[in-house]
Amino acid sequence: MKLQFDANQEYQLEAIKSAVDLFKGQPAGFGSLTSEISLPEDGYLYSSCFVVGNRLNLTEETMLSNLQEVQKQNDIEVSAKLQGLHFSLEMETGTGKTYVYLRTIHELYKTYGFKKFIIVVPSLAIKEGVLKNLEITKEHFDLLYENPEMDFYVYDPKKRGLSRNFATTNSLQILVMNIDQFARAGNIIYQDSDWGIPIDFIQSVRPIVIVDEPQNMETENRRQAIENLNPLCTLRYSATHKYHYNLIYNLNPVRAYDLGLVKKIEVDGIESEDAQNAAFVQLKSVRSKKNTVTASMKIDVATNEGVKKKAVTVRVGQDLYRLSNQREIYRVGYIVNEIDVGQQTITFSNGKVIHVGQAEGGLTDEVMQFQIRSTIANHLDKEARLKEKGIKVLSLFFIDRVANYRKYEDGNAVKGKLAKWFEEAYEELCGSHKYKGLIRYRAEEVHDGYFSQDKKEIWKDTRGDSQADDDTYALIMKDKEKLLDIKEPLRFIFSHSALREGWDNPNVFQICTLNETQSNIKKRQEIGRGMRLPVNQDGQRIWDETINILTVTANESYEDFARSLQTEIEDECGVTFSKERIKDKRRRKRLKLKKRLLLDPNFKKLWARIKNKTRYRVEYSTDELIKKAGRAISNIRVTTPKLVSRRASIDIADEGVEGSVIREKSLDIKTPINDIPDILSYIQERTKLTKGTILKILQSSGKISKIPRNPQQFMDLAVYETLRILRQMMVDGIKYEKIAGDYWDMRLFENEELEDYLESLFTVTNKDKTLYDYVPVDSGVERKFVKELETREDIKFYIKLPFWFKIQTPIGKYNPDWAIVFENDRKIYFVAETKGTTELDQLTIVEQQKIQCGKKHFENFPGVRFEAPISKLRDIVIG
Repeated sequence: MKLQFDANQEYQLEAIKSAVDLFKGQPAGFGSLTSEISLPEDGYLYSSCFVVGNRLNLTEETMLSNLQEVQKQNDIEVSAKLQGLHFSLEMETGTGKTYVYLRTIHELYKTYGFKKFIIVVPSLAIKEGVLKNLEITKEHFDLLYENPEMDFYVYDPKKRGLSRNFATTNSLQILVMNIDQFARAGNIIYQDSDWGIPIDFIQSVRPIVIVDEPQNMETENRRQAIENLNPLCTLRYSATHKYHYNLIYNLNPVRAYDLGLVKKIEVDGIESEDAQNAAFVQLKSVRSKKNTVTASMKIDVATNEGVKKKAVTVRVGQDLYRLSNQREIYRVGYIVNEIDVGQQTITFSNGKVIHVGQAEGGLTDEVMQFQIRSTIANHLDKEARLKEKGIKVLSLFFIDRVANYRKYEDGNAVKGKLAKWFEEAYEELCGSHKYKGLIRYRAEEVHDGYFSQDKKEIWKDTRGDSQADDDTYALIMKDKEKLLDIKEPLRFIFSHSALREGWDNPNVFQICTLNETQSNIKKRQEIGRGMRLPVNQDGQRIWDETINILTVTANESYEDFARSLQTEIEDECGVTFSKERIKDKRRRKRLKLKKRLLLDPNFKKLWARIKNKTRYRVEYSTDELIKKAGRAISNIRVTTPKLVSRRASIDIADEGVEGSVIREKSLDIKTPINDIPDILSYIQERTKLTKGTILKILQSSGKISKIPRNPQQFMDLAVYETLRILRQMMVDGIKYEKIAGDYWDMRLFENEELEDYLESLFTVTNKDKTLYDYVPVDSGVERKFVKELETREDIKFYIKLPFWFKIQTPIGKYNPDWAIVFENDRKIYFVAETKGTTELDQLTIVEQQKIQCGKKHFENFPGVRFEAPISKLRDIVIG
């Protein structure tokens, strides 16, 4: 297959023109200059030679003027001054960045005669990608530019004459260099030889330097290394610039997404639910700091909302039982005995050893199996739809341990668990009625691995930057067209997470990261391998947005994925989404107290009526509690642990990154429950009831036989229902009494400063009606309400009750909204709670209960009416 290139993509032409227009005023054909450089006579093959270099005839003032003109055309903030001759172009991953800068080289050669170009790359993977692009675009550029005389090659320090050849050849020359080949003073490029010093030849021609992914070359050493090349200028191309020196073009993720230049994204988020019956431990990192060694991990922690996964930092001697808020599953054997920085492990008192990146408990294997099955099903759905259109579908699995895909026993390769799971799921799905006959190849023919290998050709884990990885990247690029051929059986590719930069195949429609811990790879890097638009069997690009969808199968929720993606786009691209997420600290206002109004008769009389603190006691029947709680628990549904897949379409818009669920499915997991925890102690810890009462409640529920199905879920639901009943009975039986001599002190108004954001404040116009110049409002309902308070003449005084005015209740402290003085025929003092409704039963249970407690509290305050809930001032009955 031969990939086809469209020479008329408007957005690419804009990027190319932006770079070419920087040199407006440079005489045509004057971009090159032949000069002689001398070499010492002794020990050299040549005493001197002529080099052909680049020449710039423009002043800095002209370059600045050109820059500003380009920025205006591209709607980019105009630079006041040049930041050197370094120019940045931002292009989203998958939009043809490499094509753009290769064609820019040809345009600069054609327009101005610049002949010497160096492409600097930060990694082996990108180097192989650039070489592949130079090869596959050559015929395209030969047709476009009438067969220009051109050479391209990779810098090889072993070839001592290469730099001289680059400098002396009088034609278009493109040299590809890895930054590590010239970033250190000891590199061969700076050493003398029979051919001279290589860097001297390069410096003599003043190359235009293309910097690919410059954010990876921002250290002082690497920046200086690029300066050592003596560039005429640098053109910097990236989707994620760290510094935008003289930005001239900006194709950010939102614009690329809007224009349909990349695939749309779907996330198939797979998580376990109701699966906390084993001791879950996930070791994230181990580090040494001064005299302390710590480990960062995730465990299941008991919270008021049930068991949640939370990050904790531990030291030797700490007990996960305590850190998990006394979860019974960690009671025995989970004291940290040893943290080994060298081995990157943690050892518990039960002898278990966990390595960094490893997880135990929490259905880790089951989640990965479900991910594989979902990816295969998504692939087959896409293959069924696209086969007749001649579009090959590829799915990419990234894994963090090669041994999970292929193991070696006595020197022989055997399938790891991922390969076995894949083949089982593939055979089952392809044998089903829905997919029968779709793919005629056997399971072992359709999947393979691309991994680095040692001298014995054994696959191994690597970091992505070794010589072995270089060979793997070359293989990936070499096989690019082969993989696009629909007759090639290979459709499912397994590769190491460290090699993901090397994958750049347009027909990747599914990406699945199979890590034994949640992936730490950045989301943009993860999806970047599949964002490029696909091609058909004729090598033509496909622009159909209903086809161009990338499905990411993730071991996290789609909401978490979208949240992470938005944060990365904001941090890396400087995109500000219009949906307000972070408030501007400069818009915070300190509320100014009008102290004279503390002496206002209306305020003093109002405060005197409501300032007394109270305490409460509750009365309820234990027998009634047992009966009601038992009935409530009898209605709970205890389910087996399950895996849930929620597939969502991800939208990248000006407002932010959001997901919309388009499909949901679940799979029950039947796992043996080996240990039943201490149910009574767990419920007692959270309800403070006696074990005897709890036992009677459980017996009356008739649900004890359901506990082995899912003990943790049962305990959490039993706690929830018991507390719900208990709290309502306490509220129903609550009685308040004033505490003699205990008041809310008026001086707190002076001592407690109030601050809020301007958008959350109402500006007071009637200065004599309330204590502050602004009133904090939490909603549109409150804003309308305070407007009424301001304008009505029969409202003599009002205050938004301060945060420290709290009434004690069995379900937490309660802070009513307003205290009001109304006067018509007589003065009436109100305390009111504003909501969006006047119907109590439309509020949450907790809101209802707090309002009930508020009413009981104010029954002890003669002359004060408590009104709740209300939404407008007229909801208060004024006699």
